[in-house]
Amino acid sequence: MAIYDHLTRFGDFDVVSWVPGDPLPDPATSVARIALDWDDEDSWPERFRTFLTLPGVEATPGLVVGWWDGQGNNEPPTAVVEALVTARDRLPALRVLFFGDITAEENEISWIEQGDLSPLLAAYQGLTHLGVRGGNNLSLGQLDLPELQLLILQSGGLPGEVIREVMGARLPALHHLELYFGAVNYGATGSADDLSPLLDGTLFPRLRYLGLKNSEFQDQLAQVLAGAPVLDGLDTLDLSLGTLSDEGAAALLGSERVARLPHLVIRHHFCTPDTVARLEALGPQVDADEAGDPDDDWRFVALGE
Repeated sequence: MAIYDHLTRFGDFDVVSWVPGDPLPDPATSVARIALDWDDEDSWPERFRTFLTLPGVEATPGLVVGWWDGQGNNEPPTAVVEALVTARDRLPALRVLFFGDITAEENEISWIEQGDLSPLLAAYQGLTHLGVRGGNNLSLGQLDLPELQLLILQSGGLPGEVIREVMGARLPALHHLELYFGAVNYGATGSADDLSPLLDGTLFPRLRYLGLKNSEFQDQLAQVLAGAPVLDGLDTLDLSLGTLSDEGAAALLGSERVARLPHLVIRHHFCTPDTVARLEALGPQVDADEAGDPDDDWRFVALGE
């Protein structure tokens, strides 16, 4: 499941690709995507500084940061982070940020070099929506975003330390959490144990959508979640894109909490048809598309390289 298309919407806004010479996107409906293309001569910070000269830029509600490395050198986004931090006073209305809207044609997700985003997140503490793509060398630091409602981390190999940063975060308004763990071969170092602080439901008390996705330990996730109080407040439990099999599904089938869920997503799974039928009869509305062969010894995550 490589990512071949750029975002078209994020944070309830249309995403509009912006290049120098274009007007400011309508801040009532749209956010700008600023990115380089192959062999662009200017740098991402230079392009961004041009954006900041536009009339009305102070009303910008969000930004989508696309590919910052037009020469294909796998450069980390250090200068991008510095440019955004420096511009904090020019963007007082910024609430929505996606960092790394990079497609497979530009750079495979497992090759994206991220970096320390903590200065950026400290500068924009009013964020309500945050998405990040790529896990190499990613750090979020001590997350303290009191208004953040949605957090998405997409990776072919999410470092365990990043998972633990999220589990230690102060995000009292969070209602949508989506983590793509990835594969060991592409840098994933987390485990189901890293999610322990989440389980009793007190860490993020407003959580309604929980997506623990794209992992090689999907069965273990299902087992630790099956009896967890965090399920009681959810509208959707999303365990898609990973290696879920009958072993993990058995724990879900034995859970009264799972039976009370409105929605359960296991898309891209390795369960037998009988197990899927039993899940569909359990109670939640189940999305179980994209089934793999349950007899295949090689089970894989949907998004790795």
